[in-house]
Amino acid sequence: MKVILKNVFDKIFSFLLLVLLSPIFILISLVNYLTVGSIFFIQERPGKNTRIFKLIKFCSMSNRKDDDGNLLDDSLRITGFGAFLRSTSLDELPELFNILKGEMSFVGPRPLLSEYLPLYNHEQIKRHLVKPGLTGLAQVKGRNTLDWEKRFELDLWYIENHSFILDLQILILTVKKVLLREGINEKDTVTMSRFKGTKEQ
Repeated sequence: MKVILKNVFDKIFSFLLLVLLSPIFILISLVNYLTVGSIFFIQERPGKNTRIFKLIKFCSMSNRKDDDGNLLDDSLRITGFGAFLRSTSLDELPELFNILKGEMSFVGPRPLLSEYLPLYNHEQIKRHLVKPGLTGLAQVKGRNTLDWEKRFELDLWYIENHSFILDLQILILTVKKVLLREGINEKDTVTMSRFKGTKEQ
């Protein structure tokens, strides 16, 4: 029953938000197209039971490359408008399509890179027992300022204790975090450092 209620909530509210926020979608799409030539950033991520899906976000970086054809560092590719999208979390809005399609939920562990899958230990891989979320417990407890071990600890605690009431609490705290723009990046970085595995596997 808990899962059914969560799925119904996800479907109804993702659709309503897509309709209500459509003017913002159009505006951001137009600015992105005029500034970087790309509207969306699409990347394969593992979802529930590690099933791969295509995560959709608003593009916040250019495709600038060095003389050898390699992408420049994130700090050099992020645009001024892209930095604004990230600081306000507006770059995450297209994930509402992922929620509507049933690939994600409003609340759950954030979908990470597919390349991390072989690096998880037997506990960390359990984060894929549920759908990934637009937001999650780790996001309201520190977001990108947390180290990887703490993020995984919070993900696993959520999986073992999640409820509809807890999801509502996390959503309310997420709105507060977004409005205050807290925990967007690690210190002196544009994005969170890459996961390299734990010492004990």
